Amino acid sequence: MMAMAHSGGLARGQRGVALVAVLWVVAALSILVTGLVQTQRDEIRTSSSARVRLQADAVGQGAIHLVVQELIGRNQRPERLSRTNIAYDGVQVQVQIEPLSGLVDLNTAPAPLLAALFAVNGGVEPAVAQRLAATVVAMREARPAGPPPRFQAVEELLSVEGIDYDLYARLAHLVTTDSRGSGRINPLAAPQDVLLLLADGDQALANRIAADRDADAAGMDTTRLQTAFTDKSVSGRLRFRASVPLPGGGHVIVVRDIEVSPAPDGTAPWQTMRTHAPVMSLR
Repeated sequence: MMAMAHSGGLARGQRGVALVAVLWVVAALSILVTGLVQTQRDEIRTSSSARVRLQADAVGQGAIHLVVQELIGRNQRPERLSRTNIAYDGVQVQVQIEPLSGLVDLNTAPAPLLAALFAVNGGVEPAVAQRLAATVVAMREARPAGPPPRFQAVEELLSVEGIDYDLYARLAHLVTTDSRGSGRINPLAAPQDVLLLLADGDQALANRIAADRDADAAGMDTTRLQTAFTDKSVSGRLRFRASVPLPGGGHVIVVRDIEVSPAPDGTAPWQTMRTHAPVMSLR
């Protein structure tokens, strides 16, 4: 009898161990399935986001082309930063037109202007800003005069000793290598952050001038800006910034730098100098 009882207890113990093993396997499979489902959902979201960005990029490029065609049709060369709204493929797109004469040109800007850029917009100490500006000037002067330009891309700022990616990201949208201007800035063409530079960090002054410019106010007063850094140059080289709204909110920003003058051989009415990667904004 004792042997039979012992055998029954052993059998029950073995069944208990088997049940625990089955439960462990079920739990492991549940975790595996949950992970696979989550991975699949993440991949679907990533693919959907990439498709939305690609579609918005195409809409932005199309809107920019329509604006360029309109400018050329009117034989117009914008002298100031302006904005226009245009419909493309059923989407209302705002396109901002920035003459490159309103940006800081790494190839022609004098050292004091570069130092002000690093200090005001980059937020670095004045002594460091002057050293960075001197390094940029030394680097460009060590290269043969163009064409091609001494700095061929804004990304070359990352090769300047002392400029990390965070500083580069704060400045990249304010600089160019393609203006072919005097090295000074036309306040009428300058975006608000460049006006802040010209106002020596005076945000209220930069805001007022931007508001007067956008309202096309007569007799806009720019005398309080740093006149050593300004001129009234006009450029046929323009930056087009299209803001494409997304169905769920936010925008995709599409940017192209275009020279609105015919190619030397007459094959195209304008020339695309640079295409920037589209950026998704949640605002």
